[in-house]
Amino acid sequence: MALIPAVEILLRPLMGRGIENAPVLVQHLGLVLAMFGALAAERHGHLTTLAGGARVDGARPNPLLHAFSHAVAALVCGMLAVASWRLVASEMEVSHVLAYGIPLWWVQASMPLGFALLGLKLGARCLPMAWGKLAGSLLCPLAGLLLAWQFDGSALPIWPGLLLLLAALLAGAPIFAALGGLALLLFWQDGMPLASVALSHYQITVNPSLPALPLFTLAGLVFARTGAARRLGDLFVALFGQGVTGTVLAAAVLCSCFTAFTGGSGVTILALGGLLLPLLKQAGYPERRGIGLVTSASALGVLLAPSVPLIMYAIIARVPINTMFLAGLLPAAVMVGFLLICGGYLRRGQASEAASSALPASQVTAAPRDRRLILAAAWSAKWEILAPFVAIGSLVSGLATPTESAALTALYAVLTQALAHRELYWRLLGQALSESAQIIGGVLLILGMALGLTNYLIDAGIPDAAIEAVQALIPNKFVFLLALTLFLLLAGALMEIFAAIVVLVPLLLPVALSYGIDAVHFGIIFLAAMEMGFLCPPAGMNIYFSSAMFGKPVRYVAQAVLPALLAIFLGTLAIAWLPVLATGLPGLLLP
Repeated sequence: MALIPAVEILLRPLMGRGIENAPVLVQHLGLVLAMFGALAAERHGHLTTLAGGARVDGARPNPLLHAFSHAVAALVCGMLAVASWRLVASEMEVSHVLAYGIPLWWVQASMPLGFALLGLKLGARCLPMAWGKLAGSLLCPLAGLLLAWQFDGSALPIWPGLLLLLAALLAGAPIFAALGGLALLLFWQDGMPLASVALSHYQITVNPSLPALPLFTLAGLVFARTGAARRLGDLFVALFGQGVTGTVLAAAVLCSCFTAFTGGSGVTILALGGLLLPLLKQAGYPERRGIGLVTSASALGVLLAPSVPLIMYAIIARVPINTMFLAGLLPAAVMVGFLLICGGYLRRGQASEAASSALPASQVTAAPRDRRLILAAAWSAKWEILAPFVAIGSLVSGLATPTESAALTALYAVLTQALAHRELYWRLLGQALSESAQIIGGVLLILGMALGLTNYLIDAGIPDAAIEAVQALIPNKFVFLLALTLFLLLAGALMEIFAAIVVLVPLLLPVALSYGIDAVHFGIIFLAAMEMGFLCPPAGMNIYFSSAMFGKPVRYVAQAVLPALLAIFLGTLAIAWLPVLATGLPGLLLP
């Protein structure tokens, strides 16, 4: 996926043409990655659930609830396999060609195959015994397959299925299974073909801009797995100084910037937590507040390019990606400012004067803002400093499409860490590739199922009804923005961010437009409010990652981030009521 766009960039000016149908080839490679990445995510326990997804805290689930939730998820996968096969069968009749004589349905066949294998794997997790694994892997997806095959196109009542899905979701079933099952039930209720859900999954996974997601994620993971975090940490501490205030500023800015590249704030906590918390403690900062700072600041990179949620919103709302990249810069700085000031992380009254422990020489600065030290740290981190210019500059300048920009960034990360720093070995690269596939595979499963649900709601006229109801209830724009912020904060605590983008944006964006709110401005408000969701159970992944990283109870971490929740809320309100923060820079720099 990285090589094809990169070769395309080189061939166009040299030969006047590139690889045949290259964009579509890359898009359909994204479909294959989505399906088999989801299988890898299931194998490593990274399918997102209502309780936070991956088994971060190591807690053992209740055996009965575990068996029930996985049985229902496997049943849904069996139904999705049938729905996907119906889509493939219809494509086989027309037999479109992808490129170089390859039939399109060959690639589409990864959908029924992937869902069938996923159902087998989920069913096998129902019972720990060998016979139980065999029975679960066969019976659960087979039941879903027979159910869908027999009643596809029939109008059936949905309440029994709704209760079953709700119980399974609360018991720990993956979110994609609940969303996919709900979409299937809604189409089923109206007697519509179940292939409509599979078609939605296919449409989102072959979106022209979507290949940028795994490529940017790969670049971030490569930086996270090498010494880039340490070099950037040294640079930021040198820039801001080694005292309490300087170290706090460095930690907040570094966490925010790093999350933009890694694609997940949990990865940032794992990559930087072990570096930044000792630095904060050495500066005399209390441990509890240090954990709260690292955990909350890692959520703020959502607004910075090239974060995955930022790109995802641009795709769903059909806003230019380069516009969203520029729109997020000032609001991101505003959110960091609110976190530090309103969250109380810059207060030095509670900081102890004694440093907790000594650090290695490479992590200690000799004096605050020492010019020689800054230059030395900047030279050491020169390749990492240039990475945002490769990612954003190639896109904003028009030299590359979003996918090509992402491919360049991924290749840049691999080559600089492998050749310039000699820190990226084949094993580390393999781990980064595997983790990138797992992250994107799990995310795209949620997105595909959520889009199927959203398409049904749009066809049912829900957005139009919402516009009439909200305008009748809330005539004032600023009151609406307040209500929107409160609603999004609640939604962020209950929904996984990517599901929230796909389900809520098509429903809420028309309402926001009816109040004269720009789509770019609405997107920044939406993402800023969603940042709070990273810090709130049950969907608050940062809390679980911090609990595992720092060896503290989940309640301890949740209490540590409470000041940040108020700060993020106030920052979101400021962005909502001052649209120039989001629209000013794109209006100034873009035609």
